Amino acid sequence: MNTPLRRVGMAMMVMIVLLLGNATWVQVINADEWRLNTYNRRVLLDEYARKRGLITVADGTVIADVKETTDRLRFLRTYNNGKVYAPVTGYLSVTYGTSGMERAENDLLNGSDDRLFARRVSALITGRDPVGGNVQLTLDSKVQQVAYDQLTAKGFTGSVVAIKPATGEILAMASTPSYDPNVLASHDSDEQASAWKQLTAKDANDPLINRATQALYPAGSTLKTIVAAAALADGKNKDTQYTAAGTIKLPQSTTDLPNFNGQPCGPGQTVSMETALAKSCNTAFAEMAGQVGANKLRRQAEKFGFNDSGLKVPLPVETSTLGPIPDDAALYQTGIGQRDVQITPLENAVVAATIANGGERMQPYLVSKILGPDLKAIDETDPDEVETAMSKDNAAALRDMMIQSEINTGGEGRNNNIQIASKTGTAEHGSDPLKTKPHAWYIAFAPAQKPEIAIAVIVEDGGDRGLGATGGKVAAPIGRAVINAYLVGR
Repeated sequence: MNTPLRRVGMAMMVMIVLLLGNATWVQVINADEWRLNTYNRRVLLDEYARKRGLITVADGTVIADVKETTDRLRFLRTYNNGKVYAPVTGYLSVTYGTSGMERAENDLLNGSDDRLFARRVSALITGRDPVGGNVQLTLDSKVQQVAYDQLTAKGFTGSVVAIKPATGEILAMASTPSYDPNVLASHDSDEQASAWKQLTAKDANDPLINRATQALYPAGSTLKTIVAAAALADGKNKDTQYTAAGTIKLPQSTTDLPNFNGQPCGPGQTVSMETALAKSCNTAFAEMAGQVGANKLRRQAEKFGFNDSGLKVPLPVETSTLGPIPDDAALYQTGIGQRDVQITPLENAVVAATIANGGERMQPYLVSKILGPDLKAIDETDPDEVETAMSKDNAAALRDMMIQSEINTGGEGRNNNIQIASKTGTAEHGSDPLKTKPHAWYIAFAPAQKPEIAIAVIVEDGGDRGLGATGGKVAAPIGRAVINAYLVGR
């Protein structure tokens, strides 16, 4: 063979190797990137040609359904009672992709999950159309509806999370303002674009955010439950005395830290831990935090779930944190849930549920069962005990103090047949806190002696009470209504 032919042959071999390498890169190594690319129309058409799985709540009620169409996109996602469940279900959109449970369980719902492999093979052999799997959530439809109605009745912005303390099952996860995911699921691109523009407008108040898991707030006085837990672990008890002063100087500072309205917590110089929690005395808890110390306080918070950056339910959850505590002045402010403390409503519900569960923290979860296309269970979630946040005796002592806190808390919605243990919070925020409407918190569980439900309620910017808002006036009635909805008639 002469030299020119050898060169041509070598060039052809190199080109063949390059083509094989490119094909291997595209079809094997980089396959997922191309498959998930939003511009890949073939994948989109293929996915919409398959019947997507259903999303149901605990009683089997379908909240995310599908219907067949005559469009090029064969199936249309539909949402029942969409605004009530949108923060959890999220949306499935041709243009804007997925969010919420639609994203978290997308492989299962579209039928590509490994757990459905045998069913895919069977469908291929028999010639049946492939079908996605189904997701059954832990949500209680009655509790979810009441939570949503309570928030929307007065146009509140906020969130409600309810958890079963013994298992970690999430019974309700409401967030307002909400939205109708049906308009984003539409096959009409103009309708989708118009809805998206409205939902993402500056004055829309972020309806696409699930405030239960994606929003962080100062904890306010609800953090006093964690400070009390740390003090109990440090050998203190409900009768341990702390300052009753109306104001206290921050260490190494000329700044005063006041109680609500600057009033003393009692007629004497000191008050017990029990009275301090019941009356939510800032000065007492600032002093308590100072005595516990930053390290012990942080470790106690972490036992309740703070700093868990990998938490998924399976929706991803923002990380709750105490923030930096560089000095004693910061420690005092942290002790009343201010300064740099940031917490999600879900985490605050976990705090209440952990105390209710005798100090044992359970992993919160939203998915109860994974069902095949034939609605037979192929996977179930087992309750997962994460760790012991506090001893049973200390949890019982804190429960009893929270019962006194509930007795001392105002607001509507009390049911004399249900004993509640609770803690309210009025969380300052903004660059000028004294002139900014505070957030209103309420965390609670009931029945206090044998808890079946734990709850966290956040109402942003004082709800309808403005600068005069408190957790008792604004958030507590919502929490009590949700607790009553779950317990009455059971």
